[in-house]
Amino acid sequence: MLWLSEVLLQRHDLESFEGLKQAIVEQARSGEMFFRMDVKPPFPDTPQDWEDKLEAAFSAAQNS
Repeated sequence: MLWLSEVLLQRHDLESFEGLKQAIVEQARSGEMFFRMDVKPPFPDTPQDWEDKLEAAFSAAQNS
């Protein structure tokens, strides 16, 4: 199970929502099966529909 809070704690190099989205894609491609969003990303460029965008990126990466 991939938790958004774990990604944020482990990846101190992330500086934007787009970087976070790419990190989520990488995790999905590495075999993660489930993704939970337990915190809101702290980046200034985080869109209002951030949950939909992260879920779509995770799902698309699993299917590729």
